Amino acid sequence: MIGLVIDKIKRFDWVIIVILLLFSVISTALIHSAIISSGPAYAGYETKNMIFYAVGLIGLFCTAFIDYRLLLKAAPIWYAIGIGLLLAVYFFGVERNGAKGWFELPIQGLLFQPAELMKLILIVMLAYMINRRRGEALELVGDLLPIGLCVAAAFVLVLIQPDLGNAIIYLIIMIGMLWIGNVRYSIVLIGFVILAVMLAGFLYFYNAYHTEIETFLKEHNSVHWMSRIDTFLDPEAASDDERYQVENSQIAIGSGGLYGTGYLDGDWSKQGFVPFTYSDSIFIVVGEEFGFVGASALLLLYFLLLYRMILIAIQADHRGGSYMIIGIVSMFVFQIFENIGMFLGLMPLTGITLPFISYGGTSLLINMLSVGLVQSIRVNREKASMFKSGGSSV
Repeated sequence: MIGLVIDKIKRFDWVIIVILLLFSVISTALIHSAIISSGPAYAGYETKNMIFYAVGLIGLFCTAFIDYRLLLKAAPIWYAIGIGLLLAVYFFGVERNGAKGWFELPIQGLLFQPAELMKLILIVMLAYMINRRRGEALELVGDLLPIGLCVAAAFVLVLIQPDLGNAIIYLIIMIGMLWIGNVRYSIVLIGFVILAVMLAGFLYFYNAYHTEIETFLKEHNSVHWMSRIDTFLDPEAASDDERYQVENSQIAIGSGGLYGTGYLDGDWSKQGFVPFTYSDSIFIVVGEEFGFVGASALLLLYFLLLYRMILIAIQADHRGGSYMIIGIVSMFVFQIFENIGMFLGLMPLTGITLPFISYGGTSLLINMLSVGLVQSIRVNREKASMFKSGGSSV
């Protein structure tokens, strides 16, 4: 038994583990800098972040020792649990920043966000559904329609919280996994046409019925994400309050220059000009205090992490494992691009965190479990090959 455990530990991709340890140091340091002048309400966030990382690493190693094919087999059960949690939070959840998407845990006021867990559940569920085709082209009715319905159910439940950021991530995960799951080019073309028509229709009706939409959303306390869309689509027409965060974010990042102002010396990130610098807006601290060089170094670490995961996907002996890794990579790539892009004016503002860097227990735990799943695919690679050669598969 001990020999088996040691053998699995040797199979770990330790480069990924080192990168995560670097992220833990960077994240804790940035959170400390972000809250240093925020008052007693934020005291101890650095300590909590280290605790979150410790719990996340334990979860990562536990997940890595589980045969990922067992998770694939139980995918429908996990999906049912995820949908159940999204329904429950609508009735029993607590509201934060205009969104009702958290359960309040009886542990020092900790919060749990089911929408974050649903990302990983969707990845497993879609891998299960795509893997049933055994690499053959996906059928429109038999495969794509059920997959679309599975994602749509989660998308709608999260959108009404409202949590536009996580809802969009569900779509990105689906697109990434379908792309690698052998979709016919004709269906891809049809999909792009439908997407273009839907986008054009959305823009038309959004502009034509802007007042009516705003009135409806105000009645349901959901108007905050509409102002974010307005700021992105027409910054000049948006009000000062709507442009406030984006403009100040760009000024803060630009003030960092090439090498930054120095650790703990960022004025914009400490004087309240940009909200949530310890969480969603933590990249502001990176850009201001460490400049272009520091931001580039962080992006390089992300590139190395994604590169190592893609290598594991290529080397995997089981298609289901490869599909799951592609879903995880798609999730991380979009979160990184969206979080950084929204502060540069390239993307609309959302509540998406910067993976492994932003403060947030649920987000960090799900990210660590996702990496643990990647490690499980690497650890069980030879075992999966033996299992496949025996004539059985998930």
